[in-house]
Amino acid sequence: MKKTILKFATVTALLTYGLVNASASDISKLDVKKECNVEVNGVEKVIATAAKYNEIAIKHKVEFMRLGMKASQYIEAVDAALKSGAKNIDIVDDKKKKTSEATIEFGAWRACSFAISALTQEEEAKTDWKLASPSDGYKY
Repeated sequence: MKKTILKFATVTALLTYGLVNASASDISKLDVKKECNVEVNGVEKVIATAAKYNEIAIKHKVEFMRLGMKASQYIEAVDAALKSGAKNIDIVDDKKKKTSEATIEFGAWRACSFAISALTQEEEAKTDWKLASPSDGYKY
């Protein structure tokens, strides 16, 4: 268990170091399916990736929230489950009331896909948003 925590801490530190060098163009080119594949990358690497990109999303104020849970809550729940050895995480609503359960694999995938999607959609919006404004003469 200590080795797992040490590995997770090391991966998180390395990914956080890369966080400084991550540019908007790098983030917009990320493939969610590849980066968040739990079967290929493992839960620990996927949740580390989620933590890395969700930190940026929080700074940009674009963190995803779905069914009452933010991406950071999924990350915390998966981390706690990994530390305790649990196989499932609790899905809670906005009042912190448990509504259902999910596997840690699903929680890691969801946190990762939320974190990356928030950033890629933010980058897409910089070029696409004005196209959707009728006052700019855009034809639907």
